[in-house]
Amino acid sequence: MKRPALAAPGIPWQRGVAWLLFLGPFFFLSYGFANSMAARWQVGTAVVYDWERHIPFLPWTILPYWSIDLFYGLSFLLCRNTQQVDRHALRLLTAQLVSVACFLLFPLHFSFERPATDGLFGHLFDALAGFDKPYNQAPSLHIGLLVILWVRFAGASRGWLRLGVDAWAALIAVSVLTTYQHHFIDIPTGALVGLLCLWLWPEAGPTPFAHAHFSRSPARRRLAGLYLLAALTAGGLGLYLGRAGLGPIWLGIALALVALNYAFLGPAGFQKRDGRHSLGAALLLAPYTLAAWLNSRLWTRGHPDPDPIVDGVWLGRLPDAASMEAGGFKALLDLTAELPAPRGNWRYAGLPWLDLVPPDTAQLEQAAARIDALRQHGPLLVCCALGYSRSACAVAAWLIGSGRAASVDEALALLQRARPQVVLGPAHREALARLSPPPETVGGA
Repeated sequence: MKRPALAAPGIPWQRGVAWLLFLGPFFFLSYGFANSMAARWQVGTAVVYDWERHIPFLPWTILPYWSIDLFYGLSFLLCRNTQQVDRHALRLLTAQLVSVACFLLFPLHFSFERPATDGLFGHLFDALAGFDKPYNQAPSLHIGLLVILWVRFAGASRGWLRLGVDAWAALIAVSVLTTYQHHFIDIPTGALVGLLCLWLWPEAGPTPFAHAHFSRSPARRRLAGLYLLAALTAGGLGLYLGRAGLGPIWLGIALALVALNYAFLGPAGFQKRDGRHSLGAALLLAPYTLAAWLNSRLWTRGHPDPDPIVDGVWLGRLPDAASMEAGGFKALLDLTAELPAPRGNWRYAGLPWLDLVPPDTAQLEQAAARIDALRQHGPLLVCCALGYSRSACAVAAWLIGSGRAASVDEALALLQRARPQVVLGPAHREALARLSPPPETVGGA
């Protein structure tokens, strides 16, 4: 007897409506409160670039500006399960809370005089002026919400519809300038808030703080302190440079997030799944990721190619797609948390390990098991950023666990003959020494 097909899960629209019934009034109450407080304080501070005076006032762009309200409500219909609804709502709520807090702590004033406008566009501007005074500037809540809504709509769109979503989102972003609602500084700061919300409330899986704890690892604590010092230096430089300091401030934010990962969050803070970082993590960490990639290429410029170890297992730096194809590899084990992996027609497994932190025995046993499974598909490349430490330790664990090396020293000697740059310190050796004894009978190839 043919079994009936399972019904597709319905859209949890009731839960979305419940969230909207809370978020709508909360938006107007909190936003209006910040506006009224700035008016009471007679805030006159503005952060303006000279070139902004050449931005034209385009009355018709009030239409895309207002359209974000429609997208706000419709966005909940694109959520396919309860977790998506809740995470989407929490993103919107967090953006509101963070932005309003900034409006109260660092109030700013829009300094351009908006030209008079009549007709339909004039009515829309009048309606906007009914509750929106020239305050609530940085970060632009409009932009922060736009980032969140764009991700929701873009994820549900394909082909020409996706292009239309992207184009309209770009038009909404531009409209905050051409309607004389915001100065430029409000846009990157608003985008930052939106990206933080995406990172804080990922669509799937646990949140970054779900399993956070203060690390007891001396290596992680030391690196967290160094990254925090670098973050403060970069951020301080950005503040010193003023309007020209957006780049250093972005770098400071990226380094601060890396410090947080080393101190509390671990590899989960990088949000790397299936070889790619989440959008929020990728953009927030972009300056650090670029620096890490350049560093990996500089350190390995004299030895860019992977090296064969034994029985189809190779060791090397994180490759690009061309290197994987040229090497004929059928599988890739990626041990980096900080770098995106190439995509292609090969088996992929990722075990995100923090850079410069020796793995523990459990991590090594997991990596050895992955190596054993992946090599069944053909030549396997085991990699980290350089191919000198994390990946070398994983291969050493596989050599010992499979009986291909009788001791830690024998495994390291085998590795260093094939790849002399391999560097494993005392902590790596201790973790390898605690591995379970190899089985009595070991398979060959």
